[in-house]
Amino acid sequence: MKLNFKVRLDNLKGFPLNLTPPQVLVLGFALVILTGALLLMLPVSSRSGEATDFLTALFTATSAVCVTGLVVVDTGTYWSTFGQAVILGLIQIGGLGFMSMATFFFILMGRRIGLKERLIIQESLNQLRVAGVVRLVRAVLLFTFLTEGFFALVLSLRFYFDYGFPRCLWMGLFHAVSAFNNAGFDIIGGFRSLTGYVSDPVVTISITTLIILGGLGFATVIELFNYPRTRRLSLHTRLVLRVTAALIIGGTLVFGLLEWGHILRDLPLSGKILASYFQAVTPRTAGFNSVDIGHLNAATQFFIIILMFIGASPGSTGGGIKTTTFALLGITLWSLGRGKEDVELFRRRIPPWQVYKALSVALWSIFLVITVTLVLCITEGGNFLAVLFETVSAFGTVGLSMGITPHLSSAGRVAIILTMFAGRLGPLTLAYAFAQRRRRTGIRYPEEKIMVG
Repeated sequence: MKLNFKVRLDNLKGFPLNLTPPQVLVLGFALVILTGALLLMLPVSSRSGEATDFLTALFTATSAVCVTGLVVVDTGTYWSTFGQAVILGLIQIGGLGFMSMATFFFILMGRRIGLKERLIIQESLNQLRVAGVVRLVRAVLLFTFLTEGFFALVLSLRFYFDYGFPRCLWMGLFHAVSAFNNAGFDIIGGFRSLTGYVSDPVVTISITTLIILGGLGFATVIELFNYPRTRRLSLHTRLVLRVTAALIIGGTLVFGLLEWGHILRDLPLSGKILASYFQAVTPRTAGFNSVDIGHLNAATQFFIIILMFIGASPGSTGGGIKTTTFALLGITLWSLGRGKEDVELFRRRIPPWQVYKALSVALWSIFLVITVTLVLCITEGGNFLAVLFETVSAFGTVGLSMGITPHLSSAGRVAIILTMFAGRLGPLTLAYAFAQRRRRTGIRYPEEKIMVG
């Protein structure tokens, strides 16, 4: 998404309500969430057979569509198989984007995908060009279903020893889809997530691989698959790979050092390594945990907050300000510190408008996190770090929690719902959606300097 749209949907004949791409995305996600909430309110969706109140259903539906994983009721014990299936469907739609799923059905029905739909797909997948977006969606859908299917089989085989047949099939499928879409929902029960598999290499490696593949960004993954033929990687892909590797390796080392003699002390060496690696990957918007987050050191919890705020990569199933935004801000600071006028990376010059966009995303995100944290401190009280953790987890669509989610007040639940929604769509997308349209006047005012710093 650029700072100005070269093609305006309100000039396209027949487009409903003259909506812009950001407005279509906001409205589309809101309708999917509302539909999911109504389905979850049905008595058949709960294991008890009783209707679920609207706020609980809305919170769960928002968390699923926004692929967050924060829950106010236990997914494994509260919801029936039908309710869990609704949640899984919402996760898949939310992770891929409703326009990607709509394109899938258009392709199945043989319907032509016009310019209007292509522009919305471009916005949804965060692509720089409208050309080739339908081809990209086809590749994304194929990659998604093959990846989820393969790891669903692997996890089913592993869960067979704990849950038997046929329960293991549903367990494998649910957790594979949830992990690939960086959702963090689990149906193990008891709000335990994957703590029972902290030293299990099959579950740990399968879940983290799914999280990483889903969080790299679809364009990046497709480019990697084409690399043997093209022998070329774009600047974007090279940056994503380097930042992702640095965050995973650095996160593993930091978590291990901070918790080696604390929460990891009773685990064998292999378990300590697996747990450190898992908790370095999962804050990148996935939401699973193999150790008790509430019992970590305060320094570790704050470090996880930083990882959650950074999040995954653009055009992925994850949230946060994105790895490229974080890297671009760091590169800009480095360039300014060296007295350079241009922001340069790998012998390439970054356009100024992308630097402005990265700065805007970071500042809007910080403003949102500060505002919601202040609101929750008023409505919930309690531990400030736990409140900040909850807010950043919701904004980054992560789903990790220090245990306060089920105890949120109605006002707190609404605040987290809005934060998850804003985090999934992105602050700039929401800003564009609600901004008034302005026509260019061609006027540029005189330049004058101000003192900075």
